[in-house]
Amino acid sequence: QVQLVESGGGLVQAGGSLRLSCAASGSIVSINSMGWYRQAPGKQRELVAVITSGGTTNYADSVEGRFTISRDNAKNTVYLQMNSLKFEDTAVYYCNTYIWAVGVGFTTYWGQGTQVTVSS
Repeated sequence: QVQLVESGGGLVQAGGSLRLSCAASGSIVSINSMGWYRQAPGKQRELVAVITSGGTTNYADSVEGRFTISRDNAKNTVYLQMNSLKFEDTAVYYCNTYIWAVGVGFTTYWGQGTQVTVSS
């Protein structure tokens, strides 16, 4: 079994910063990509940022230059540093990982979601 635990969401004023964390634990053999998605009320879930096992990153155009994704492979943890936050960044943020777990093989796992609210 694999568990993802997210932390770091909250309420922040526009222009402020937050840092999200997502730690994976369990019978993990290897972690491929790790990323963040978000879903605002009434909208579809969208990709925010992703980082491969080799460190290659990709960002949504809307967050490019403001958000930074990183990972600590020793801790099986992915981070999302969010700067210059805007009202439109308000959403529930979900961690997404592609993990090879014992007896399961490579499977996509989702975190429980953490609320980010940006006040204008």
